[in-house]
Amino acid sequence: MKTSASPRFPSFFTVAFFLLFSSSFSETRNFLPRGSSLSVEDDSDILTSLDQTFTCGFYGMGDNACWFSIWFTNSKERTVVWMANRDRPVNGQGSRISLRPDGAMVLTDVDDSTIWETNTTSTDVSRAELLDTGNLVLKDTRGKILWQSFDFPTDTLLPNQFFTKSTKLISRLGRGMYSSGYFNFFFDNNNVLTLMYDGPDISSIYWPDPDFGVFGSHRTNYNSSRVAVFDEMGNFLSSDEFQFSASDMGFGIIRRLTMDYDGNLRLYSLNNETGLWVTTWEAMLEQCKVHGICGRNAICVYTPKPKCSCPPGYEVTEPGNWHKGCKPKFNQTCSQELTFVQVGQVDFYGFDLNYTQSISRDTCSKFCLEDCRCVAFSYRLSGDGRCYIKSALFNGYKSPNFPGSIYLKVPASVGRYESAILSGTNPICGSNDSTIMMGLPSMYDTISKKVKWVYLYWFVSAIGVIEILIASAGWLLFGRHGVPDSVEEGYCAITSQFRKFRYAELKKATMNFKEVLGRGGSGAVYKGVLADERVVAVKRLEGISYQGEDVFWAEVSTIGQIYHMNLVRMWGFCAEASHRLLVYEYMEHQSLDKHLFSRSSLGWKERFKVALGTAKGLAYLHHECLEWVIHCDVKPENILLHTEFEPKISDFGLAKLSNRGGSNSELSRIRGTKGYMAPEWALNLPITAKVDVYSYGVVILEIVKGIRLSNLIIEDGEAQESELTRFVRVVKPKINCKEESWIEEIVDQRLNGEYSRRQVMKIVEVAICCVEEDRDQRPTMDSVVEALLECEDESKIHSPYAQ
Repeated sequence: MKTSASPRFPSFFTVAFFLLFSSSFSETRNFLPRGSSLSVEDDSDILTSLDQTFTCGFYGMGDNACWFSIWFTNSKERTVVWMANRDRPVNGQGSRISLRPDGAMVLTDVDDSTIWETNTTSTDVSRAELLDTGNLVLKDTRGKILWQSFDFPTDTLLPNQFFTKSTKLISRLGRGMYSSGYFNFFFDNNNVLTLMYDGPDISSIYWPDPDFGVFGSHRTNYNSSRVAVFDEMGNFLSSDEFQFSASDMGFGIIRRLTMDYDGNLRLYSLNNETGLWVTTWEAMLEQCKVHGICGRNAICVYTPKPKCSCPPGYEVTEPGNWHKGCKPKFNQTCSQELTFVQVGQVDFYGFDLNYTQSISRDTCSKFCLEDCRCVAFSYRLSGDGRCYIKSALFNGYKSPNFPGSIYLKVPASVGRYESAILSGTNPICGSNDSTIMMGLPSMYDTISKKVKWVYLYWFVSAIGVIEILIASAGWLLFGRHGVPDSVEEGYCAITSQFRKFRYAELKKATMNFKEVLGRGGSGAVYKGVLADERVVAVKRLEGISYQGEDVFWAEVSTIGQIYHMNLVRMWGFCAEASHRLLVYEYMEHQSLDKHLFSRSSLGWKERFKVALGTAKGLAYLHHECLEWVIHCDVKPENILLHTEFEPKISDFGLAKLSNRGGSNSELSRIRGTKGYMAPEWALNLPITAKVDVYSYGVVILEIVKGIRLSNLIIEDGEAQESELTRFVRVVKPKINCKEESWIEEIVDQRLNGEYSRRQVMKIVEVAICCVEEDRDQRPTMDSVVEALLECEDESKIHSPYAQ
């Protein structure tokens, strides 16, 4: 912990202190004295509650965006419960949080600009303290709280944290993202707890169910206090009479109530053994009833998981981003001949131009045709015909319980060819925190024993008194002592597997770079054995210049902290003088090309495993990393094979290293490989993750055929076209016509017919989509993984493989 004032104890006590307490000191300090600060660059600069439940410090990775946060110490993913600067992240170097002499707690960026601060410019503030409740507080010398994080929640409410009319829970924007999203939990103007989608196009309340109203949802707006809380047992009570209990109700369980980025409000309990969260209650039992989840014109369907889909005549606006919804494939004017396409058991909530009861469907369609503003009508058969004329299509969902259909108004030329099949389905990302669903109670279950407010006040007060006593004792005994730099460095070295190597150390490990494992555009790779007997692969980077070791460290440390089972693990780096080396784990089966394009061939089971595992690795880089990574050079040579031929992608992140401050042309020269490069490289278009999707498509087609598709076809002594171009030209029409005779013709003959026809067809269909010239037509890697997972178990069903 770095502080500006650090009085010393006598030397004999210093020795005794570190012998007894140095290993746990940084873990148990729960306060920051006035005039002190925490640095973003020191992982040990944290505050930890006395009961070890919560940790406060900088949350982030390497040189990426960082946030001053509070998180659960023992949760597997370090689940964040509060952020000071969620929409204004700071740099991973040079930033700090300080408790200044004027009493204000201030977060500054690397350039000393103020990003966030408390409104406590009182000299009475003596310390910042992290309580066992997860509340970060500023206290005066008498222990009075002058400011607390509990008054400014982000997306999470903790036990005994009061939720009032002046507070709000706002979801994250998405998976792996921490900025404010579109879903809110708050008390509305009617004094009722509410869930609302507040997106760029619309704002819409979806809980409690708008169809039932306040009283129909067992709420009351006859109150003005607007306060809610949940206790240590998992009981929740609100002044609007809304209440529920956790399915695992009882003491001794760590819980949180979170507004998730998928629009659902959930109560979680922590499994102490696994560090994973269990959902013990949720507000929305039907996820598709969440408004705004699939964007304009889109429909939420269950298959059986909730997915987003485009209705007939519409297509995805921005592949991979369902917040943008769907767009019509046609231009519609009032002067053209119009018709309707029926989609059964589908409804869109709201935006009704007109509502009419007890009329026929034909009359309803006539109303829509005569109104140029109408884009569709909903007709319900619930005893009497109900007609809803729609001016816009938001909040669409399909349910077998919906007694009606939506009728989309389209040009007659389009309607004749459009079938009522929902197209373009893509999964809705649910909360990645939830792992198990435990007998969820209804949102309107009542509590047999109501929360007693007096008990809650007493409980919080008692905890506060105990914490003050313990913290005071700890301060008197340990608080004025600073940890020496040598102890901090030793602790960091022990806990970190990623480290800096000396050049002499790597030169010895590789026997002066003797055994070459392979060469690529960024340098050669050598086999080595470290002093601890680990076998490694050492890559010497070539043609790369840097301003200094600190810049190289900042970039490489980011890559070193990226971890996924389908990505090669980086153990460290070397940056001495002009030497730039990276140290990776060693892959015993080497790269995919050595098995795919040689006499020794992989079986189909291993090939499908490589295709799926590579897709998972790329999906992680594109969608789940804190800093999204574009590989830029996906090819068989960069797909290494581990034990049991599990694929691991290598060289990810090197495009970022190689092109620091460079241009797109430089990036193309360094990272591109002929035959795997997407068309946008040659067209000098902005480079996006879709270049990796294209390259992946080429690779998995090569997995099926067993040959290089970048090779040119020679006829009459002249090069005609590439193998890839001819393959797509020949096979794509056959797939569109639902033919299957082509499968035997294109599969690698070395497999001797031992393969799954369904898996081959799925891979080829996916690959042809991936190599589309128009990058907007290519799928995301997330959707590729979903597609391949649908037939992952095919080889287990058929023995040895389906024919």
